[in-house]
Formats: sequence, C-alpha cells, structure tokens
Amino acid sequence: MIVVGAGIAGLATALRCHQAGWDVLVIERAQGRRSSGYLVNLLGHGYDAADRLGVLPELKGRDLGAFTSILVKADGRQKFAIPAEIAQAALGARAITVFRGDLESALFEAVHDNVPIRFGTTVRSVSQNANGVEVALSDGTSERADLLVGADGVHSGVREIVFGPEPGFRVDFQHLVAAFPLDKEPEDVPKGAGTTYIGPGRTAAVINLGPDRSSAFFTYRDAAGETELARGPAHALTTAFGDLGGGVPAALDRLTAAPADAYFDSVSQITMDAWSRGRVVLVGDAAWCVTLFAGYGAALALTGADRLGAALETHGLDVSSALVRWEESLRDEVQKRQALARKGMSQYAPASSAHVLARELMIRAVRLPPLRRLVQRSVQRANARAADRP
Repeated sequence: MIVVGAGIAGLATALRCHQAGWDVLVIERAQGRRSSGYLVNLLGHGYDAADRLGVLPELKGRDLGAFTSILVKADGRQKFAIPAEIAQAALGARAITVFRGDLESALFEAVHDNVPIRFGTTVRSVSQNANGVEVALSDGTSERADLLVGADGVHSGVREIVFGPEPGFRVDFQHLVAAFPLDKEPEDVPKGAGTTYIGPGRTAAVINLGPDRSSAFFTYRDAAGETELARGPAHALTTAFGDLGGGVPAALDRLTAAPADAYFDSVSQITMDAWSRGRVVLVGDAAWCVTLFAGYGAALALTGADRLGAALETHGLDVSSALVRWEESLRDEVQKRQALARKGMSQYAPASSAHVLARELMIRAVRLPPLRRLVQRSVQRANARAADRP
C-alpha cells in the first residue's frame, strides 16, 4: 500500500493498515514533518478511533483540557465568561483536546519505526488495472502497490490526477481561516483561558495555556479568497483584524515575525459522489473536507483511517468490496458534518450586528443550568450513538 500524505489522515491510515498486516509506504511532499498550532477536539468516533489505533495514552498526556472562554469587546475588555467546567461537563469523560501537531506527533511516533516515510516527494502519475496501481514519483522512482491512498489534504494531488481538477469537487465558502501557535503567553489573556471577539463577518480568538501551548485563530468573510491568500497571512490578517485590542495585536506581531508557522487558507468543502476509483481511495480532507467550521475534521480523519483498516481486514484480498463497505460506513456521518459546517458559518462570521447579539445571547444562555444540562445530555447521546456504530 502507498499512502500519500503524512498528516493526520495519512499517518493514521498507515498505522491502522500496518496493524492490519499491510506493507505500507508513505509519500510526503514536505521536506520534513510539519505541525500547526490550532486545537482539535476528539470525541465520539474520533476518541474511539484514537483508542483503537493505540495512541490514546500518549494523547491523554498532552490533553489541554477545558479552559475558560471569555467573550470580549473589540478593545479586549471582557463581556462575559463561560467557566471551563461547563464545557468539560458538556463534553463528558470520553473527550480530549490537543494541538494538531501533538496528534500528528503521536501518530508519527507510533508508526515511523515500522513504516518508511519518504519526504520531499510527490506523485507525478498514476496508472492502474484490476490487480494493482503503478505510481511514478518526483524522485524518478516508481512503486507498485495493491492500493493507493490519497490522504494529501483539501488540495490533493492524488485527487487531481485520478479523479479530476479540484474545481469540480471544491465548494468555496468565501471565508478565510488562519491558525498558528504562540511561543509566548499572550499577556492580555488570562492563563487557562481563551478570549474570543465575534463581530460582523469575523471572529478572532487567542488562547493562553502557557508557553508553547498557546495559539490564535482567525476567520473572516471575504469573497476575494485568492487575492487574500496572495497577500499572505500577516498582511491579510493585519488588515482584517488590526483594529482589535486585547490579545490580538501581540498575536499578529507573532504572525508577522513567523508567517511560515501559520495555517492560512480559504474555507471550502470537498464533495464527491465516490471516494474511490479502482485501486485508488481518498481519505480525510482529500475526500470530504468538512472545514474547521464543523470542528470534526481530525476526528473524521482518524475514523476514516480506522474503518478503512477494519474493512480491509474483513474483506482480505477483495479490495473493491472493502472500499464499498468502508464508504457506506462513513457517508452519512460526513454529510451530517458538512451540513453542520454550512450552518455554522453564521456563528463564526455573523452577517450583522443583530446576528452578533443573537449569537451572544445564545452563548450566555449556556450558563443557565437547565440549558447546560440539555446541551450535556445532547452531547452524551451523540457520543453513545457513535459508540454503538461499527
């Protein structure tokens, strides 16, 4: 098996399929390991998949836990706070929050002794027949395998080669998102807390969990996505958020000093009628990007990898049947998360001041005991349903 991409989806697929008895080679276009500083939540399917993959003990040691959420005005002054225990009670015991880079590191440590990873390499061409797939690589070599897995993200090269150009599958949300780590504690954000400014068309969040454990997140609505990306994260975000106070100015200064550390991209989903074609299958954002607005991308990547390995174990050499069964087990969940992301855009970039006020009232209401219990029961029921599914 050849897996293209050494991010969460690729490493998890390599790990799970190695556990299933496959010989795996990972191809990664970057020259070395990469990491991003934004947070990922693992609950429900994602938590269970991390457990089955064997990385949960390592992740628990890096769990950031719940933190106090503070809504702030444009100048950084506090409006109100949601205590950490409210979020923790809603999520329940089977949930962890880690940095994306820590999740990738845990997967890498679990897999790299048994699976070769070829960095600085891309796929040039793919040819296949009923018995296997031939992959020509940018280093001049070629590899043959029983299965090629494209786990190379929303801008997947494997998808481009095998399924067609990206515009045929990408749905642009006309928003941009940025996230990056902070190596120093943001002085204007209390330790163990995150401040969030929500205004018309934009959200800025800065989280202080200590040195090298803090991060910033920005999203804003802009129809000229490609133009914004061409400006680069420091210029674009300073223009969009430079008027804000609190922890935002220091975060933007950090971004200006180290723009390469930032994740900065347009917000878009990938929608496909089928995630496999012959001996080629897509996993994670390459197949079904749900966007950060859904808050479930890492969990789906782990779940997709875990279930792919299980399907291949069950069906043995019948790869076609394995891929059909695998997709059937995931399709409904992916479509639900994509729908939630489309609805969630208004939460991150409200259309007007009236929408901002409505959003604030909803967040304030979570502090009320009856609604708090309702949210907690809803999350627990969802997690219970996830545990019952294969």
